[in-house]
Amino acid sequence: MSTALDRYFRISERGSTLPREIRGGFATFFAMAYIIVLNPIILGSAKDMYGHQLDNGQLVTATCVTAAFTTLLMGVIGNVPIALAAGLGVNSVVALQLAPRMSWPDAMGMVVLAGFIVMLLVATGLRERVMNAVPFGLRKAISIGIGLFIMLIGLVDSGFVSRIPDAAHTTVPLQLGADGHLNGWPVLIFILGALLTLALIVRKVPGAILISIVAMTVLAMIIDAVATIPSWGLTTPEWPGNPVATPDFGLIGEVSLFGGFDKVGVLTGILFVFTVLLSCFFDAMGTIMGVSDEAKLTDA
Repeated sequence: MSTALDRYFRISERGSTLPREIRGGFATFFAMAYIIVLNPIILGSAKDMYGHQLDNGQLVTATCVTAAFTTLLMGVIGNVPIALAAGLGVNSVVALQLAPRMSWPDAMGMVVLAGFIVMLLVATGLRERVMNAVPFGLRKAISIGIGLFIMLIGLVDSGFVSRIPDAAHTTVPLQLGADGHLNGWPVLIFILGALLTLALIVRKVPGAILISIVAMTVLAMIIDAVATIPSWGLTTPEWPGNPVATPDFGLIGEVSLFGGFDKVGVLTGILFVFTVLLSCFFDAMGTIMGVSDEAKLTDA
């Protein structure tokens, strides 16, 4: 069995081992699992033009199903060890720009149309030409920018930094902790986790990120069980009353390809599709190129 997997996925040829790939799979899942919560929060908090909101349970199911399906395609057919899931850039565009001007199926139709265009670019070879035309430094900058954006989310959610809204409700300015002071268990766990991760990476311990995630999760559960933390619920998800339930696939297939054009007009609809296309294309390009360079999967 292991020999067949090694031969099909060229594990040894790429300088890896099966146990290392398994550890990498777990580490990748835990590093990406935030999207299971964050994607429903972003999309579920927005309303379409009719005032409808998407069900969080259905959003979780759709997020997990699409991530699992596309990751399997990337691994089994593409033979590339890269996981795929919903992107923060695209869901923000859909929630803030598209949904308020049309129905949710219409907005999802815009995303599907953008996906078809990407497939067309791949089939015609234009995708590779565009990627090769982008300077190497810019490709690196895109992946670094995405990483910094995700890091900012972690810093804010942990309480290490906090946003300072002004009169215009701007949330970009930041301050250290709450009112310039670091305090609270979530901040301590964040600092310990960051230091542990850095120490393990410097010492080149296999599975450093996975070890840190598991260790800090266990520590947080212990602290939650023995300490009274009034503000804990503000920065960490709460365990649902019924954690096991049948997935709700109600959102799967709820797409209207061209309904959005009736709501906003042809020209505006084309611009919306182009906006989603740019977000998808360059987010994917920066992330995939950055990960591929790190894993030594690129040709150059």
